[in-house]
Amino acid sequence: MIRARLSTTLAAAATAAVLLLAGCSDPEPDAGPAPEPSRTLGGSVAVAEANDFTSFNPQSVSGNNVANARIAYATHSGFNYVDNNLDIVKLEDFGRYEKTSDDPLTVKYTVNEGVQWSDGEPVDADDMMLAWAAFSGWFDDGDTRYFDFAGSTEALASTDLPEIGDDNRSITLTWSEPYADWETAFGSLTDWGGIGMPAHIVARKAGLADDEALTRLIRETPRGSGEDEELRAVADFWNTGFSMDTLPADPSLYLSNGPFIVHSMADDGTLTLVRNDDYDWGPEPALDEITVHFIADPAAQVEALRSGEVDIVSPLPDSGTVTALQALDNVTVQQGNQLSYDHLDLKFNGVFADRSVREAFLLTVPRAEIVEAVLGGVDPAARPLDSQVFLPDQPGYEAAAAENGSDDFAEPDLDRARGLLDGDTPEVRILYNADNPNRAEAFRLIADSAAEAGFQVVDGGLPGDRWAQALEEGNYDAALFGWTSTGVGTAAVAQVFGSGSPSNYNGFSSAAADGLMDKLRLAGDAEEQEALQIEIDALIWEARYGLPLFQMPGVDAFADTVRNVEYMPNELGPWWNLWEWNVSS
Repeated sequence: MIRARLSTTLAAAATAAVLLLAGCSDPEPDAGPAPEPSRTLGGSVAVAEANDFTSFNPQSVSGNNVANARIAYATHSGFNYVDNNLDIVKLEDFGRYEKTSDDPLTVKYTVNEGVQWSDGEPVDADDMMLAWAAFSGWFDDGDTRYFDFAGSTEALASTDLPEIGDDNRSITLTWSEPYADWETAFGSLTDWGGIGMPAHIVARKAGLADDEALTRLIRETPRGSGEDEELRAVADFWNTGFSMDTLPADPSLYLSNGPFIVHSMADDGTLTLVRNDDYDWGPEPALDEITVHFIADPAAQVEALRSGEVDIVSPLPDSGTVTALQALDNVTVQQGNQLSYDHLDLKFNGVFADRSVREAFLLTVPRAEIVEAVLGGVDPAARPLDSQVFLPDQPGYEAAAAENGSDDFAEPDLDRARGLLDGDTPEVRILYNADNPNRAEAFRLIADSAAEAGFQVVDGGLPGDRWAQALEEGNYDAALFGWTSTGVGTAAVAQVFGSGSPSNYNGFSSAAADGLMDKLRLAGDAEEQEALQIEIDALIWEARYGLPLFQMPGVDAFADTVRNVEYMPNELGPWWNLWEWNVSS
């Protein structure tokens, strides 16, 4: 299941071009195939992260952010991952997945013997059954929802109750209809951190005897049977039981089945990961320790890299940040596009229940001015994003932009906006992360322009540790934020725009778009996927959903004492090959 994730950063993507800058020297000429990464075992690396760490369950709505996903990636394993060429790489030391039938689509997932949680309990079918129950929406109906899964359930929604085999080490999933993205539909490390939640811990915390009792509960509770008290306790703990402000006193709440284990958290929030000595079911990490500093301010990240407090940074890029990084001695700077974009979404109730009011507000948004203010110093060629579904690097973008009506919003039209308002002066509260300078600047420009047309704009900006929860709670009229993707598959379209989807925060609903998304889920041909997404994109624009603003550029920088840090355009950034990071001896 490839999902969009909140980015404090959607469809299949082309590989992003990377510009590698090291000091002021010119690039060396091509000398043929690159050598295998050199490795020096041992040592530690310090990393700066912009987003707050809030949960050990990035699969939940409350835990859905990039920092949580990166820590989960370092501390878990799964059946495959996505590399920085956006190719799927199998992790066969962890387990195997095998498509045993095309009609019906049937896939068997088997965890190898010896794979275990850091408390010594095996990773097995019970853990996979819990993941399937959370990701499939199996028990939900119109009135009842159990697991607050941050992604779309479409990948597993058409699967039957799994079969368990191989001495409780395998499950077999059977789909009632084809599913094009089946290879990343379940247990991918890149997507939500593989097999992430320990069933034996969730079971005990929910009042059940053990993980076997949890699996029985999942298998024996009738589908769509309404409220079940035991299942509700399980889901409630899965939803919020792994959220935290400080490191829990109970280590069972942060178990690992991956290369690193959470060791400690300092009073300032700095998180220390240490090597999992029992881990031998995946790529062997070169480092003994990774220290994570949570630093929101890009300038403070640059200073931390300069002073040696951290070794790797991936700050929010702006002209000042990139220039400052390039001025540092003994530092390598990598730049490229990200698989993420910033956007303004309008809610479909309250002041924006009326389409004409939505259109009036969108006509005030100075998109080109926002792009110039935010990206002008980083990428002088940057332009406003003209699709809700495609990014400029992707096939389909140009065709979608030509057909979706985005030209109507290329520049503000305040006279037309005033005409639609007809003398009304609606009050609009805009939510955004006030600690993010790009979002703060975009808010300022939107508020100033909208006020000229008659809107009364209320500053709904909140600190970085509060705005994401407020996005879910819904006490606003419009929201400025970003989506980021892993870069494989098309499932994120339904996650964000599908009626009733957990990540559909603004209440958009279109029967026509839902029907096209159903077809997209089944489409295995790239041309058919592209055509369907172009149609969906046009419907979103026609509804006056909101406006995409710009594709995010990316920048990483690292000290020359660290090796094998490689640019990645998706949400994982430099973490994607963390097992290859090592330090100079």
